[in-house]
Amino acid sequence: MPTPFQILLHNFNYVCYVVLLMIGLHAMITKRNLIKKLIGMSVFSTAIILFYVSIGVNNGGDMLAGHDGRPVGNIPVLEHGIGHDAITHPETIDPRRYANPLPHVLMLTAIVVGVATLGVALAITQRVFQDYGTLEEDEILAQLNNPQENDD
Repeated sequence: MPTPFQILLHNFNYVCYVVLLMIGLHAMITKRNLIKKLIGMSVFSTAIILFYVSIGVNNGGDMLAGHDGRPVGNIPVLEHGIGHDAITHPETIDPRRYANPLPHVLMLTAIVVGVATLGVALAITQRVFQDYGTLEEDEILAQLNNPQENDD
């Protein structure tokens, strides 16, 4: 039976993802500066993306090309001429031999959405700074609660 340390060491990448998640969540909740909150949001989303990509890895799966650039393994890819068996005898394909592409495709979409969200958030933050002269949450709320002080 493995010790807790061996289990932790074997799953070290997942521990790193959880630490990144907690750092990002901490920054989003506790920081009062809007830019720091956006950095926390980016760290949080990066940790989620890394987690999903890591669960799609298959450690013994075939690779597309060897060190000399030629195709190796039994990957059903038509461009390389090694997919003929997969088409004529699909029952011979063992899905455990290939990496699951779905998490990678979903996370590629998540990266694009995350970049777009960050861009919009930075534009809004710039506008908030132009209107209120600060990016500190407490000062912005104070100016919103006392509008007569802003009319100087």
